[in-house]
Amino acid sequence: MRILLLYPRHPDTFWSFRHALKFIGKKAAFPPLGLLTVAALLPEEWEKKLIDMNVQKLDDRDLKWADYVFISAMIVQKESVREIISRCKRFKVKTVAGGPLFTTGYEEFKEDIDYFVLNEAEVTLPQFLKDLEGRSPKHIYSLHEFPDITKTPVPLWELIDFRYYSSMSIQYSRGCPFNCEFCDIVIMNGHVPRTKSKEQILKELERLYGLGWREGVFFVDDNFIGNKEKLKKETLPAIIRWMERRNYPFSFNTEASINLADDEELLRLMVRAGFNTVFIGIETPNEKSLRECGKFQNENRNLITSIKKIQNKGLQVQGGFIVGFDSDTPSIFERQIQFIQRSGIVTAMVGLLNALPKTRLYQRLRKSNRLINDSSGDNTDFSTNFIPKMDFTTLKDGYRRIVKTIYSPSYYYERIKTFLKEYRPPIKIKRVRIKTYHLTAFLGSVWKLGIKSQERFYYWRLFFWCLFKRPTSLPLAITLSIYGFHFRKIFGQDF
Repeated sequence: MRILLLYPRHPDTFWSFRHALKFIGKKAAFPPLGLLTVAALLPEEWEKKLIDMNVQKLDDRDLKWADYVFISAMIVQKESVREIISRCKRFKVKTVAGGPLFTTGYEEFKEDIDYFVLNEAEVTLPQFLKDLEGRSPKHIYSLHEFPDITKTPVPLWELIDFRYYSSMSIQYSRGCPFNCEFCDIVIMNGHVPRTKSKEQILKELERLYGLGWREGVFFVDDNFIGNKEKLKKETLPAIIRWMERRNYPFSFNTEASINLADDEELLRLMVRAGFNTVFIGIETPNEKSLRECGKFQNENRNLITSIKKIQNKGLQVQGGFIVGFDSDTPSIFERQIQFIQRSGIVTAMVGLLNALPKTRLYQRLRKSNRLINDSSGDNTDFSTNFIPKMDFTTLKDGYRRIVKTIYSPSYYYERIKTFLKEYRPPIKIKRVRIKTYHLTAFLGSVWKLGIKSQERFYYWRLFFWCLFKRPTSLPLAITLSIYGFHFRKIFGQDF
């Protein structure tokens, strides 16, 4: 059996980092971890080929070669999915689809996909494979149960070319203990965090190490700290020992909730293990909006203080922000700008609220006849899929003002300084490995940002401030400057 695993192309979005990756000669931030895991679940004797369309072209010969095409995608990749389906039909190759796009919205593709393997592959894929062997596969496989992921195999990283990517990714846990109204994570992965064993994580890290990887690793968990006690007692101590033995070959980043700031031991262990960045859903400084969307973990706390505490301990905080809640008033736009500037969150993704399929928000808006269409999956594209309480023109103009302001050179570079003044990375575990592409990226930033661009004044002011005040942070400052170039490209398309 010959299986072609296809990962559709992402549009140019905030998180694609496409314009920043060009500075280091990479094509994508991360490989498709879901498909690599599915590949490891398939019979070992089957021939497998993976094409990530973000880094490779899909050739007609690949489709002719395949007996089945496996597709995994997110909502934002829908346009590319349509193109793949059309090409598969042309060559009469059978398609098997799974992942978030299809799990929450397979109905849209019911006439176009041969087989749907929905939910988590560990529970639905085995039955599909059994029926396929018996020549009687069904159209849809869906089981609403959450598998024990201690049995999940090591992803089949051998199917990708590491040179295309800036980071690898692994998964420690699935599920989130919280229940934000707009989030679809609990629908797909449940409320109770399920974790892999420390032995599994070390095996995956060792495999990446054995394949020659020596860069960043992203823990893709939607809330890495969902099970704090196991992290502190078992997982992080094991990672620390492994990292020390291997001389810290990786740096880690992940996603977590703001209550990370409440646990100093957990912060200390994460930093000691090699974590340097964490994404946190801040959403809004408006308490009424937090209450409206059920973001209770963010309520009744000084969010700025919590963010700065995490930064002080050695973790850069990236943040997600939303405007368009029913409780938002026109004052929210200036409040968001001021909050983001004070927080020192350099990578601040601000988006318009959208209702994702099957979420509590989606159900509420449908009952009140406020849904307009499907979400694009990109909440930074100036669109929303429901009728907001605020006048939409006011909302869109206010949103445009936020992103235009916070990513303008004066605000953006000032925010980098605000962050670096708070950031306290542990010197003793820092490992600087200068590679050719680091030098290329630096020279590229000098040319594009320091000479050609109108932001050159801010670039050089930050450069010399770091050189004299925070010399060890200069590489990070250059990296964040390059990120800013990407963000301005993304949002500049709509100004």
